[in-house]
Amino acid sequence: MLGSVEDPASIGEDRTTGKIVVDAGASPSLTRQFERATPCPRGQPVGQSGPMTQRQVPRWNDLKPMLGVRKPDLNATRRRLAQALTIADLARLARRRAPRAVFDYVDGAAESETSLHRSRAAFESVEFQPQILRDVSDLSTETTILGRPAGVPFGFAPTGFTRLMHQAGEVAVARVAGRHGIPYAVSTLGTSTPEAVAAAALPGTRLWFQLYVWRDRAAAEDLMARADAAGYEALVLTVDVPVAGARHRDARNGLSVPPALSARTLVDIASHPAWWFDVLTTEAIDFAALSGWDGTIGEKLNALFDPTMTLADLDWVRQHWRKPLIVKGIQTVADAEAVVAAGADAIVLSNHGGRQLDRAPVPLALLPQVRSALGPDVEIIVDSGIRSGGDIVAALALGADSTLVGRAYLYGLMAGGEAGVERVAQILTGELRRTMALLGVSHTADLAPHHVRMIGDAANNS
Repeated sequence: MLGSVEDPASIGEDRTTGKIVVDAGASPSLTRQFERATPCPRGQPVGQSGPMTQRQVPRWNDLKPMLGVRKPDLNATRRRLAQALTIADLARLARRRAPRAVFDYVDGAAESETSLHRSRAAFESVEFQPQILRDVSDLSTETTILGRPAGVPFGFAPTGFTRLMHQAGEVAVARVAGRHGIPYAVSTLGTSTPEAVAAAALPGTRLWFQLYVWRDRAAAEDLMARADAAGYEALVLTVDVPVAGARHRDARNGLSVPPALSARTLVDIASHPAWWFDVLTTEAIDFAALSGWDGTIGEKLNALFDPTMTLADLDWVRQHWRKPLIVKGIQTVADAEAVVAAGADAIVLSNHGGRQLDRAPVPLALLPQVRSALGPDVEIIVDSGIRSGGDIVAALALGADSTLVGRAYLYGLMAGGEAGVERVAQILTGELRRTMALLGVSHTADLAPHHVRMIGDAANNS
């Protein structure tokens, strides 16, 4: 069987197993011959490479944990949202569920959309600098915004026409904000009244009211009075919209509010029946100040906004609003200094999510310069381009006190209504906590410039 083998006495049979074995003390040449013929470890039976494996019939109790058997969730929305691990996942869900014109209204930006792309690129250029061997067992995302505690260092930014995304609209966003201690700025161009949002919000929800200065100053004064009476704690004055930006996606899609029925929309109904069912069976989507106007959204906004507003008009706002004033839309160091000198309690570094001036300054890149100019005591909020908890950490480390997210929660709203916004809050908070822990930081107040490094073009612009 083995052919010509020297010293055959060194090969024998194991009486217990009946297997042929080679003696461990056999000569090297015999060992090589034997291994070529029967590749087994020395001293082991032929055909057996190690100890005998004991086998058994698997039992159900052993298999059950491996199979992950669990009660199926019959709620399609919950199943869909549970599979979304990032804001990008929610955006993909939103794209499938909402009509193209609605999704593009949220997802798009002005003209070439360069401002939006550069804002995202700035966050993507951040390199974190982790510190190891730090105790992060007592990690907290709590912070202080406008002198009051907040559960997380981000707020929900003001967004217009919110019920376009889902019929629950601003009310759904307010409910989620209240559960998580997130400030929520309700827009002048909202599709629910300030009073309706306040009435539906959970007790203790931090509501801010966002104001555009209108040509009709009396109407703006009335809105400020209503927001004050409804318990809104702060006014967000948006100052980067003397005219509406050129949002080419909206123009090409013919987006209008309320949605217009046409041959194109009838085709769209077949592709997005659930969205259209909500639109056609719930209260009409509109904004009272713009009713009766048949133009596109851009044309409506240009008819509304006041292009004559100047820094001196902050005095007029202060005459009608005694609570904290946040000025949103700051894009230069000089303007930051000017509005603070004029009485702003906080500023928002923002290029309007890239939806106004194309090729506008990038807020994240501007942030260190503004913080250096204003010092540590002025409250600075940053928005535009934030898509993750890691982005929020980067902004805080570079000098922001807090941040605002807009598109992110609108993707969630389109993907699943209130449950979708809830998923956004969960994703951002989870990413925030994980990034802090991996950086070796237990509290948001401990984030500092040494935790981040800007690489590439963003480093040259900061």
